Amino acid sequence: MNVLIRLAKRTAPYKGRLLLAYLSIIGVTVFGLMIPKIIGTAIDAVITSGSAQGLWLLAGGIILANLFRGLMAYGQTYFGESLGQQVAYDLRNEFYTHLQTLNFDFHDKHQTGNLMSRATSDIEGIRMFVQGGMIRSFFCISLILGVMILIVLLDWKLSLYCLVFVPFIIWRGSIFILAQRKKWFLVQVAMGHMTTILQENLSGQKVVKAFGAEEFEEKRFLNRTGEVAEHAYEAAALQANNAGMMTFFYMASTALILWVGGTEVVDGNMTAGELAQFILYLGMLAMPVRIAAWVTNSFSRGLSAGTRIFEILDSDPSIFNHDNADSTTKIKGEIKFENVSFYHESGKDILHNIDFRIKPGETLGIIGPPGSGKTSIINLIPRFYEPTDGFVTIDNISVDKFELINLRKNIGLIHQDVFLFTDSIRENIAYGNPNISIEEIEKVAKIAQIHEFVMSLPHKYDTVVGERGSTLSGGQRQRISIARALLIDPPILIIDDATSSVDTITEKYIQAQLENISQDKTTIIIAHRISSVQNADNIIVLNNGLIEQRGNHTELIQQEGIYKDLYNLQIAENQADQPLIQNNVSLKEDTNHA
Repeated sequence: MNVLIRLAKRTAPYKGRLLLAYLSIIGVTVFGLMIPKIIGTAIDAVITSGSAQGLWLLAGGIILANLFRGLMAYGQTYFGESLGQQVAYDLRNEFYTHLQTLNFDFHDKHQTGNLMSRATSDIEGIRMFVQGGMIRSFFCISLILGVMILIVLLDWKLSLYCLVFVPFIIWRGSIFILAQRKKWFLVQVAMGHMTTILQENLSGQKVVKAFGAEEFEEKRFLNRTGEVAEHAYEAAALQANNAGMMTFFYMASTALILWVGGTEVVDGNMTAGELAQFILYLGMLAMPVRIAAWVTNSFSRGLSAGTRIFEILDSDPSIFNHDNADSTTKIKGEIKFENVSFYHESGKDILHNIDFRIKPGETLGIIGPPGSGKTSIINLIPRFYEPTDGFVTIDNISVDKFELINLRKNIGLIHQDVFLFTDSIRENIAYGNPNISIEEIEKVAKIAQIHEFVMSLPHKYDTVVGERGSTLSGGQRQRISIARALLIDPPILIIDDATSSVDTITEKYIQAQLENISQDKTTIIIAHRISSVQNADNIIVLNNGLIEQRGNHTELIQQEGIYKDLYNLQIAENQADQPLIQNNVSLKEDTNHA
């Protein structure tokens, strides 16, 4: 119930629309209740006088009442729907904005498809609750109360027969809401799983097709859609069953009133017009009885959807700006790790007692086998994660003392897995800087050696790349990523294995550019290849979250350990590849001569 109250409070900023919707409902109820009274009066008038004189006035009254009732019904639908859409709009935006504040540890635990399902299907369920639950339930209540008051005033004894079925209706409605809430919760969870599979399948189409796994993926998706269909069917069956029971209770009460009321008319205790009014008022109850199942269904769906939405909105970011956070924009770039340890939630030790210092303008290389903790180190500098123990400082200031946005704007990140948006090359380079000039974009593109390629395209910088940059090669995507990082001209540059996905020739080309642009910046280079870090001022070798070796390239190749082993292995690989490269060059020369 607390969830429904919280959802209802979401309408508070739009009290005017809510009030107009409720006033429209009252108007619909009042003008609707006038019609049986006019008809009953007309029947008694004809029976009493034996003449149809004056009936046109009563007919005109019915037409006017229906006209005003129709206008009020339009207002009820218009204001109710606009209120529901506005609440959904606000919640969807709040949900999206809140997701931006949550940290990597949150996204590590939540599937993208599940979050997408909450932002779409669950928000739609809340919209239906506002429009169908809050608004339509008031209509049901007002009409039922109005009818009950009038039939009691008309004949209080006869109205008691109507109350015979009320306990059954209340009992049935309570059971239905509880059962339907569980069913709709299962539907929303299954929808989240289905959306996750769909999102992963579309994003990983190359892998799916490369392994010929179309049939396997289709079965996975069909299993999830089957779960959605099954739970939705069960929810619909419950609703149909409830609607049938409500209709039965209504028809049974109508039959009882017709029998008892007919007897009263025959005995002279009631006029035919009054009985007609009574039957017509009961007929008016048919609508709230029919939509009662739908209304309770919207309450159940709103309850399950609201639970899932508030679960996210109530999640507090684990990393946030502290009071009096430093908003300075002038960072020199000295980085220190002091006894830093980092543990995963599962208890796994990722980093243990990491100590190092990088002076402004220096370059630190980090190398080590997969899973040694290299990426975890660079994730602690911009506070994507917090260290479990120890301190990470920039210019002798703990990173948690900086404003997050300021800290991250002073750090240029070039990731191994380059993410490009489905937008133009201009927008991808200028991401986060929408007002940047094309001249500045071209400047960093030239440094990143991507300008000439872009200018060869038909639409140049306005060329739209495919999803995640799929229309570009790995080297081209990487160079756009470099240009994007350079555009903010950060004092700290972090390069996370930026050349692992390109060939040797492209790697050397990119490395040369990175060395040029990082000369006046504090630079951290993470790599698997010795060639990427051998020119660094200092190198640390990680293994199982510990620093096993440190020094420069010359010092490390003279020591027995991981670094020397990698160096010898990669030298041997390069020598093995050299004849192939030479043969390719000779072949190209022969082809050119031909």
